[in-house]
Amino acid sequence: MAATGTKEGGEGRLRRQYEAYPYPARDPRDEAKRLITGSPSQLTELDHYIFAGRRDAARPFRVLVAGGGTGDATVMLAQQLADAGGPAEIVHIDLSEASLAIAEARVKVRRLSNVAFRRLSLLDLPGSGLGPFDYIDCCGVLHHLDDPTTGLAALAAVLAESGGLGLMVYGALGRTGVYPAQAMLRALGGDDEAEPAARVAVARRLLAQLPPTNWLKRNPFIADHLKGGDAGLYDLLLHSQDRAYTVPEVAALAEGAGLRIGAFVEPALYDPASYLTDPQILARLGQLPWLDRCAFAENLAGTLRKHVFYAVRADHPGPCVADATDAALAPVWRDAADAALGQSLRPGAALTANRDGVAFRFPLPTLAGAILTRIDGHRSIAAIREDVMAANPSLSEAAFTAQFAQTFAAVNGIGKLFLRQPRG
Repeated sequence: MAATGTKEGGEGRLRRQYEAYPYPARDPRDEAKRLITGSPSQLTELDHYIFAGRRDAARPFRVLVAGGGTGDATVMLAQQLADAGGPAEIVHIDLSEASLAIAEARVKVRRLSNVAFRRLSLLDLPGSGLGPFDYIDCCGVLHHLDDPTTGLAALAAVLAESGGLGLMVYGALGRTGVYPAQAMLRALGGDDEAEPAARVAVARRLLAQLPPTNWLKRNPFIADHLKGGDAGLYDLLLHSQDRAYTVPEVAALAEGAGLRIGAFVEPALYDPASYLTDPQILARLGQLPWLDRCAFAENLAGTLRKHVFYAVRADHPGPCVADATDAALAPVWRDAADAALGQSLRPGAALTANRDGVAFRFPLPTLAGAILTRIDGHRSIAAIREDVMAANPSLSEAAFTAQFAQTFAAVNGIGKLFLRQPRG
């Protein structure tokens, strides 16, 4: 979340908020101990969903982080790009001096030299001379603008023809209880010009008195006001402006800016088959367009607090999402911790995951373990196929392809496995 919003009054309110409470709260000294990662914009993830796994890491790569706040996306990408060794430049823009100072300090602790910082509104990007960018991150910003479509169009104006965006906006159903709480706090005299600390104090007094029937208190998936400190509380309940979206509204937002959605993350959350087993219902759902199935899954789950998605221009010249049938691509784990997953599976096992109280179970084929243990980010699907077939002489190429597709769909569905060109 960051200050990079609307012109005049709205922009001023946003800036005051984030000068007082930079968000999320970060201590630059912590960079010596850990790297915060997430979606969108994790490097292997964006390569998979924007560049079909075929981005040439040896070519210059220009990134914009619009409304980068205290720097989570910027630090993550800057470190991952530096580790990858290719030529890259990240431009981080924000309106808040306090947020920029924290982000710069975090980059300095890591001794990264691939980031430039600018105090700038994303609305001023067209005509700024900063573009074009191969990739744009805008996480938790558009829903704070007076006109989110204008803001997204401003980003699209500096996007390279074959580039893409990683975006996050709030999800309407998963934020049940937030907006009635905001209304109560406005009724208690939450003037935009009031002292921020005084508003936080009033909010905490109200939260302590919420009855058990209150929807915010009954929503176990909203916790910024409980564990995010004053900055988290202010951002959730005292923000000068925010709105939330359903899947159809996200699609309309993208279309209004001349974009199309390539993927929601994590894919399994937007697939009704992750939640349902009734074959008649699934058959009916299988006849619906992809976005309609995503909207159905959102209504089914009821817990999606945010929508993370990747988008490209409506006239994007080629495929943007990597194809699991392209045997020249290499499967790659999201991170080293996920690689242990392959070692833990036994023949006939199922992949399980829990997301916001929903338990997922994905059946895996008999060779899932054999496939996953051979993934190292270097070997292509074709090389893995040859190895697995050599160890299983009766296995046909078609049978391997079917088992790989099922395995990949499950593990990619929970955001742990992607595809890219082999490296090394």
